[in-house]
Amino acid sequence: MNKIAISLAVFFSSAPLLAAQGGALLLPSAADIARQCQQTISQAKEKMAALEKLPLAKVNAANTLGEWNRINQNLDHFGGPMGLLSEVSPSAPVRTAADACNLKMSALISEVLQSEALYNRFKALKPKDAIDAEAKADLLSYFEDRGVNLSKEKRKELAAIFNKIEKLQQDFSRNMRDNQARISFMAEELKGVSASFLESAKKDAAGQYVLGFDYPEIDAVMGYAENEASRERYYIGRMKIGGAANLQILKEVVELRKKIAQLAGYSSYAAFAIRNKMAATPEAVNTFLADVQTRVTALEKSDIEELRQEKIRFTGKADSVLKRWDVQFYEEQLKARRYQLDQKQVREQFPTEPTIAWMMNVTGTLYGVDFRPNAQLKTWHKEVRAYDVFDRSSKKYLSSFYLDLFPRDGKYKHAAAFPVRGVSSLSGQTPVSVLVTNFSREGFNQNELETLYHEFGHIMHGVLSKTRYTMHAGTSVKRDFVEAPSQMYEEWARRPEAEALFNDTCSSCKPIDPQLIAKMDEARRFGRGLKYARQVLYSAYDMALAAADAADPLAVWQKMEGKTPLGYVAGTEFPGTFGHIVGGYAAGYYGYMWSEVLALDMLSAFGSNVMDVQQGKRYRELILENGGQRPAMELVEEFIGRKPNADAFFQEISGQRGVAAKAAE
Repeated sequence: MNKIAISLAVFFSSAPLLAAQGGALLLPSAADIARQCQQTISQAKEKMAALEKLPLAKVNAANTLGEWNRINQNLDHFGGPMGLLSEVSPSAPVRTAADACNLKMSALISEVLQSEALYNRFKALKPKDAIDAEAKADLLSYFEDRGVNLSKEKRKELAAIFNKIEKLQQDFSRNMRDNQARISFMAEELKGVSASFLESAKKDAAGQYVLGFDYPEIDAVMGYAENEASRERYYIGRMKIGGAANLQILKEVVELRKKIAQLAGYSSYAAFAIRNKMAATPEAVNTFLADVQTRVTALEKSDIEELRQEKIRFTGKADSVLKRWDVQFYEEQLKARRYQLDQKQVREQFPTEPTIAWMMNVTGTLYGVDFRPNAQLKTWHKEVRAYDVFDRSSKKYLSSFYLDLFPRDGKYKHAAAFPVRGVSSLSGQTPVSVLVTNFSREGFNQNELETLYHEFGHIMHGVLSKTRYTMHAGTSVKRDFVEAPSQMYEEWARRPEAEALFNDTCSSCKPIDPQLIAKMDEARRFGRGLKYARQVLYSAYDMALAAADAADPLAVWQKMEGKTPLGYVAGTEFPGTFGHIVGGYAAGYYGYMWSEVLALDMLSAFGSNVMDVQQGKRYRELILENGGQRPAMELVEEFIGRKPNADAFFQEISGQRGVAAKAAE
């Protein structure tokens, strides 16, 4: 699953990793982190104290919003790297030291956002325009979220809870990131897995293959291992990598969030967390999820029956029952038989380096920018590459980004865009984002290709942003809108107008085979029921844990998954691996589908040509450059020229969107 990692962005801009200009990384050693972290915090406290003393009669945008912006930037010049390095540094001591600094930063957030003096200064501010009005409203909301209007006793209790949750989130993530669980297989147990993958896999002294749970390994085993017992063993192992420790952490976090809601005077954590999102209320979210569920129920059952028939064909057993560990394998079998689509062919069509270059060519052409490799920029690992972004017409430097694409021990396990520094046109600060993934080195399969474009959509939202204040930079938008630009950009991975640039990018590569692309598009439409039913389940589970009567997380999951057509697999512990809802997506996971409604509607503005550079320019200037400094719905309506609707989203669920588009042509 894709995730956007937002560390301090909500409260202290977009957590910059670098110095004020350019892309030169600040990468302190473990020994230096503690000292520099404390020094940074102390300096921020001094400046905050001065702002607290500003006479109310003299409050204006420059000495409140402007000063807040400067303080955030100074704080983040050191604090920004910590959220990233704790997840990607190859040095365990650096990760540990960064985690410790992040906890101190979190405590500072709680302290600052409970300051009545600061809150009163922002309340007294008279905005000079709509952007300042949005900043004021957002800041007051942040202070109120942290209990600034509560009694001192309740504020103290609330601060302790937020600090505790931050520590628990770190522990949960660390338990996943540093997990050393491995499963051993004899060669015959991995029949069907590609020879090239096995050639690079580790072996133990007995000659058995020793596999972990990074995505190249997951896809290799779950998609291609013909031995059902191997897939079952691997699936169960994968669903337990968080362990009992993460189940206990999630349980504790759920109870702490109940306490937050009680202290803040809300009926549930969902009511507390959703009130400032686009959905506004838990009722609106639950209605949306129920609507989607109604539309996918029959489709899910149909998909399952088709895969069961595929299992019967493969095994020759008429009484075959489809299991969870069968789904990915028989999807690949079905797609190979029905559509003559083999993901090995897809990897051959999209080799790693040329595909990355093609994606940059597509993006640069669409948005009118150039990406220039910058080998002079220091990175945290030898495989990480850095790029500078320049406006194509003015030749002006805009921003920088980093790509950390391949798996390694101690690294974040999924795919995420880290907004490590936010832009500020007020101060001239330029943005930096970091893409962290775990792709195969053997080329991109269909899912990885879409993930690449999805996450790069987040990166562009960050590095093309031109907001006045860092608090609104890039992906610092409503959580149920943040996925919209990235989900929309997945379309560019499969549209012929974009693929036409592939051969221009790599003249020595195998030309794009339109028949293969057509097969990929047909195959993509299969399994919509299974996919969206699973997303509804994840979202509903998240909402259940944010409800007033939330019970033990594992018991809730067992009950909810147990009611689905494929049921619950005994011994699995998925909640202990669900990092989204321990982190920033609590009472917000529904935002993936909510955002997709807006994403597919915005896509309609491009008509039949996603490489329409005039629309690309409009999209860059209106959606990407504005970040969160204008309301998301206002931006969407202006871009598409009407109020958005869910028509394209529900066509996507039914598998008819691509068919309808071709019919229209």
